[in-house]
Amino acid sequence: MVDNTNTSDLGENPVAPTTPFNDAELAHFKGLVDKKRAAAREDVVGLKGQVSDAHEQAENDTAYSFHMADAGTDAMDREKLFLMIARQQKYIGYLDRALDRIDNKTYGVCKVTGNAISKDRLEAVPHTEISIEAKLQQKK
Repeated sequence: MVDNTNTSDLGENPVAPTTPFNDAELAHFKGLVDKKRAAAREDVVGLKGQVSDAHEQAENDTAYSFHMADAGTDAMDREKLFLMIARQQKYIGYLDRALDRIDNKTYGVCKVTGNAISKDRLEAVPHTEISIEAKLQQKK
């Protein structure tokens, strides 16, 4: 049996809302997101280099030149580096999703309210998916 149910009959919106921005504005935001993404990727490469350097340093230390307190400090420093790498990678994921929304022409539409996100907010936080109003509602 074939299901002929139309999703629009169910009150659902099968078409995603379109962006309030024109192509030139989308190109501006794409450049902004690309710039932030490149900087975040550079940060990840630098942090991974620091992890590698710390690992090499730990291998070069001998039992006579290494104190337990130093080992604890080094372990904590490595853990902080791994957390910073994970945070930057998560940020890159947000930026990738923003690029997808730009390509799909759904960029700048609040996923909570369905209204346009202000241009000022997108300039400050170009990867955001929600408007100021929605963010304030979340904090309540």
